[in-house]
Amino acid sequence: MQSKQNSDRSMPLTERLTLVLITHNRPAFLQRALQYYSDFPCTVLVLDSSSVADEAIEERFPHVKYHHLPQFSYTELSAKLVHGLSLVTTAHMLFAADDDFILHGAITESVEFLETNPDYGVCYGYSLMYQVSDNSVQYYRRDKKVQEDYSSDRPEQRVHEFFSNYIPPFYSVTRTELLRKWFDIAPKDINLEWGEIGHAYYLFVSAKARILPIPYSVREKNYVVSQHNTDVRWVLNPTDLKRKAERERYAEFFASLSTTITGSDLDQIKQGVLDSFDVMLDSLLKGNALAVEPIFKSDWTSPLSGPLRQFGPSQYVEMPFYNQAFFDQLTHIEFLLHAMPAGRLQLELLEGVWARQEQALLIHDTDSIKTITGRLWPAMDRSPFNKEVVNRLAHNLKLLDEREESKAMFDWVQRLEAVSVENRGVQLAQMPSGRLLNWLQARSPSANEAGAIAAHLAAHAGGPQFCLLLLNLDNDNNKLQITLDSLMESSFRAFKIVVFTTGAPATSTSAQDMLHFIKVSPDNYVDKLNQVARQTPCDWLLLANGGDQFTASGLLLASLELLAAPECRAVFADEIQRTPNGALVNVFRPGFNLDLLQGLPALMSRHWLIRKDVFVGVGGYSADFSKALEFDLLLRIIERGGMAWLAHLDEPLLICEETAIEENNQERMALSRHLTSRGYKGHVNSVLPGAYQIDYRHVERPSVSIIVLSHNNLESLKRCVASVLLKTRYRHYDVLVVDDQSTDIETVSWLALQEYAGSRTRVMRNEQGLNASALLNQACRQAKGEYLLLLADNSEVVSPNWVELLLNQAQRPEVGVVGAKLIEQDGTITQAGLILGFDGGIGSAFVGEKKDAKGYMHRLLLEQNYSAVSAACLMVRKALFDAVGGLDETDFTEAYSDVDLCLKIGQNGYMTVWTPQVEIIHPGTMPHSDAALEKLRSKWNAQFAHDQAYNSNLALTGKGFTLGNPSSVNWAALLG
Repeated sequence: MQSKQNSDRSMPLTERLTLVLITHNRPAFLQRALQYYSDFPCTVLVLDSSSVADEAIEERFPHVKYHHLPQFSYTELSAKLVHGLSLVTTAHMLFAADDDFILHGAITESVEFLETNPDYGVCYGYSLMYQVSDNSVQYYRRDKKVQEDYSSDRPEQRVHEFFSNYIPPFYSVTRTELLRKWFDIAPKDINLEWGEIGHAYYLFVSAKARILPIPYSVREKNYVVSQHNTDVRWVLNPTDLKRKAERERYAEFFASLSTTITGSDLDQIKQGVLDSFDVMLDSLLKGNALAVEPIFKSDWTSPLSGPLRQFGPSQYVEMPFYNQAFFDQLTHIEFLLHAMPAGRLQLELLEGVWARQEQALLIHDTDSIKTITGRLWPAMDRSPFNKEVVNRLAHNLKLLDEREESKAMFDWVQRLEAVSVENRGVQLAQMPSGRLLNWLQARSPSANEAGAIAAHLAAHAGGPQFCLLLLNLDNDNNKLQITLDSLMESSFRAFKIVVFTTGAPATSTSAQDMLHFIKVSPDNYVDKLNQVARQTPCDWLLLANGGDQFTASGLLLASLELLAAPECRAVFADEIQRTPNGALVNVFRPGFNLDLLQGLPALMSRHWLIRKDVFVGVGGYSADFSKALEFDLLLRIIERGGMAWLAHLDEPLLICEETAIEENNQERMALSRHLTSRGYKGHVNSVLPGAYQIDYRHVERPSVSIIVLSHNNLESLKRCVASVLLKTRYRHYDVLVVDDQSTDIETVSWLALQEYAGSRTRVMRNEQGLNASALLNQACRQAKGEYLLLLADNSEVVSPNWVELLLNQAQRPEVGVVGAKLIEQDGTITQAGLILGFDGGIGSAFVGEKKDAKGYMHRLLLEQNYSAVSAACLMVRKALFDAVGGLDETDFTEAYSDVDLCLKIGQNGYMTVWTPQVEIIHPGTMPHSDAALEKLRSKWNAQFAHDQAYNSNLALTGKGFTLGNPSSVNWAALLG
């Protein structure tokens, strides 16, 4: 397709210039960019390689020439651009990214310059960089003042001068034929870095170029690296032979393009090209080009005023940005950035803002127009670009006869609606916080269900009665009102509320009232808590803070469950936490998990329901542990009555502020005291502040038999045994290789050699044709060690102290089985404890995560109790193994005997501990049999229905520990 080369300035700009907008799977960016260019009178051509076409564009922007090009992948940028060039019919064009803003006036001025100067091929100006957050935009100087006119008649001089003052020309206004020629001759396999360099080289060697002393574009700053992961310095400064050869090859190619350079042979031209590479690299390394420095920040927190800009100490007034006209253009751009949010960082920050605003929009029974308006003002200050908040505030101000402010708000809403059609509530619903709110809403009982529950509880003497102990130690009555509103709006009323406040009580109350205020001080509030707890007629106690919101279903569900389980001593539930920026995250806990409680008390010891007589029996809260009240109390409850009837409710009870996981000396002291009371001389270590690991410091050094099952697997077997022999620091162990009728000559020979090597390794052969489980049982009977350590033949030991770390857990009298973290050679996780029912069978969460990742609730860092671990690395006391009958030789001959063993031992009252301190290289795969899985599911149906190490509200797919699908509570089943 031919372009119109003879431009006539009397022609409309649509016939003189095409703006080619590039996008890929970023509809929000595209919509915003099109809104920005919607009033610029040029031809706009969209090249969208997204997997799904944006059908809204034709309706919203009918003047745009939209081309859906799913045949081009994200990395096939050059091919997409070539296709776009074939569609251009104007003499001039420019590429534009969907996240950048090229100034309208600067585009026009550049076009007019090229039309006035036919020997110039390229024209553009200077750029700023931006990064947008929630209500602010940070601007960065990208370009320095450079030589602006590249008019030498010598192409090599133009290139040399430009590369020493490199400002990328990719988004410049360029003659269409010049771009078309470059993309015609560019190698099809050229990578992005050499494509960028070659593009610039060809433009400047082919024509003169001009950088106008004007602001030209405002470009988004990369969060870390370029989205295309490009870095021209990397190819300009090669450190290996392959990249050096590539640099030479492209130098030769560029030299062959330099047909306008005269008086030099090809070698000389090539040397000139190489020299230009060096000049460009030097410029980049010295920061003469593309230096990104913050210069000013713009905050926009009110529709009644424009953005407020704060300038940093370093400014560059020689650049053409410091004038009112440019700042007015920035204001327009900022409005679009905030009204049509798109960036990942921006949306992550806005999630919390919108979640808080959603809360402010809720109407409470105690509300009036004034209280709602008082709540909406600070909500709007969090983001004045939420139409729903501003619109509600405008109507309230009108009702309050605040006419001037009301009109300003309505005008602002109209301005927002002119550019954005999407509801913030709809956007929030697509975010984790919104999905969590929708999930929670589905749990609320209907009016009919609430009535049936009330009748059921009334028929049972009202059901359990709760005393809610609310701490208001910072005397924040606004926070306290949030808590009280959440309780009053629930259909549940079987509670008394006692508020412990450091301020003057809001009203005079008595202990007989549903709501009672007690004046306390930071020094005596613990004593007051204990006094109220002893005197209350309620059955159960719960400690919370002002600002915590009770969910609609939590106390109702707890009441029904406790009614059916009078033996319970203490119960903990799930909760939803609000991060400092306002986003919501779920904290869905496993069933009672001693090791996770000890390892992460900040997340596992809060908001327990404690039966009153149990509370009183252990002496209540201790003022010595005022920063670990609940944790210390729970440890004493365990010391007094063990772990029986400590239950978990898979339902969020509260929405509260995020718990800080930080160093807490009182937690550490409480845990140390607890260990001493249980007879340990243990030491508490911090894996990170607020997360603990315990060295129990056992005195005994028992013998350990490491049992490895083998079958025609010489290479992996040798690696496994060698890793054990070479890396194991513990001395009281032996290795028993159990050969399952290997026929491979090399394997048989190696096994024979081990028998006569006089080493720690013994060999036992399957001479009776036993199945795998029976064979391992026989080996365990022959084992000499007090502890058995089953190790897969394709496992490799990582740490020298692995046996000691396993024994650290296994020697605890309450522990039956210990398992390890399984990883790949590259350090990614292949197995981290087993979850029953995962992916329809048995699986592990966190597969594919980095081994040092924290995981959900820090569960990848801490010892904890799982229902089962695999025999890839499994330690068990030999006496206990024998007592439960070892591995099942009948139903689980080839698969799942290890899982069955863990469940049998658990049924006998022992815990299975998974420790991340022991890392074993292993692919994480397990033997599988459909028949065995069905038998296991049938035998352990209750455990499969609800794995106590997991949570029924979490999904049993993917990497695990993600929110499950919204589902209602089966209230009818609870009512019997």
